[in-house]
Amino acid sequence: MRLHILGICGTFMGGVAALARELELEVTGSDANVYPPMSTQLEALGIALTQGYAAEHLQPAPDVVVVGNAMTRGNPAVEYMLDQRLRYISGPQWLGETLLAGRDVLAVAGTHGKTTTTSLLAHLLQEAGLSPGFLIGGVPGNFGVSARLGQGKPFVIEADEYDTAFFDKRSKFVHYRPRIAILNNLEYDHADIFPDVAAIQRQFHHLVRTVPGNGRLIVNAHDHHLAEVLAMGCWTPVDTFGIGRGDWQATLLEADGSAFIVHCRGELIGEVRWSLLGNHSVMNALAALAAATAAGADPRELLPAFGTFESVKRRMELVGEVNAVRVYDDFAHHPTAIATTLAALRANVGEARILVALEPRSNSMRQGAHADALAPSLKDADVVVFLHRPELPWDAGHVTAALDGRGHTAPTVDAMIDLLSAKVQPGDQVIFMSNGGFEAAPRRFVERLRQD
Repeated sequence: MRLHILGICGTFMGGVAALARELELEVTGSDANVYPPMSTQLEALGIALTQGYAAEHLQPAPDVVVVGNAMTRGNPAVEYMLDQRLRYISGPQWLGETLLAGRDVLAVAGTHGKTTTTSLLAHLLQEAGLSPGFLIGGVPGNFGVSARLGQGKPFVIEADEYDTAFFDKRSKFVHYRPRIAILNNLEYDHADIFPDVAAIQRQFHHLVRTVPGNGRLIVNAHDHHLAEVLAMGCWTPVDTFGIGRGDWQATLLEADGSAFIVHCRGELIGEVRWSLLGNHSVMNALAALAAATAAGADPRELLPAFGTFESVKRRMELVGEVNAVRVYDDFAHHPTAIATTLAALRANVGEARILVALEPRSNSMRQGAHADALAPSLKDADVVVFLHRPELPWDAGHVTAALDGRGHTAPTVDAMIDLLSAKVQPGDQVIFMSNGGFEAAPRRFVERLRQD
């Protein structure tokens, strides 16, 4: 059988392609942006890639077209596919029907922390000897690949609430039918498809409805939006987790979250010491540990595995240190994620200056849905440079004005690097925050420091 994947170079669809190849299916694909590293990884798997979405890429006709959620009506390949009545399916539905139906699925959902928690859960299950399969929206350091079938029964999947395809506006995660589901948190996001929080809550409740009575829900004890979701109806046992709250509780030993004690329903599990920082990382750890325990692992035996966990690329990834200036690449693109990341760094570095370079790239950020919350989220930063491209449809001036002289704008990445270079001092911590490529700004800045 031959699959042709439209939008193959996205993280999720690239993972689908890798899993299909492991199933020994013939896979081809096309994308508007075929370039390394994803193109190199896919070609190494024997997958033929084509640039763009020409109708000819579907000739001769594949057995099935797997359609990524970036595809829209008007796309030449989509129009040809529909006109020729080719068999087509969304990536999440293909995954759910073809691969997940016979597995014990552990799904990780939430506005924040999905990729890190999914990676950590896969690592814990691996250390428990369960050889899980996984599909992760990033490259976990312990595995070096974003997807694999695995040899065991568990399959860990990052469960995104974004819509499935142009013909299926349900959230992706409704296709996964998990036995165990983590609900990490729930906030307003994806302003391009959700009008309000209530619309997202409805999708999360669709997920809750699919978890069987002999499964388990692992739910953030601090999140009132998730409590409201469960109040809509819940038919599955629930384990809650939190810092000083819930069934699974953490007590911080270090203010920066690098060490904490875990209790489960009042019983001491043990102590965790690891390289990650922040209360949000502690919450991710509790969720993963609770889910791994629900899957049959012994939580006490898993505690040493936290010390060997290698975080996902672009999650506070240190890309270089020059003249005592440390430069990080971080994926944070929502005010809550920005605030928690900076708070964790502040707790770790004390009085050292923190410089932030921020690109408003997500659909919600570009639309200005989070504009009012941005300045408060940056309170732990000493200097903020906001990338204000000319095409940004809203004025970031009120954000920088609210930063009391700490905020600046730059129209291009080059100008941003120039401005940061003029302001940086030895001992500074510099964080580049974006959910996109950011024109390789973090590494370019490191090179600039070396030249200077």
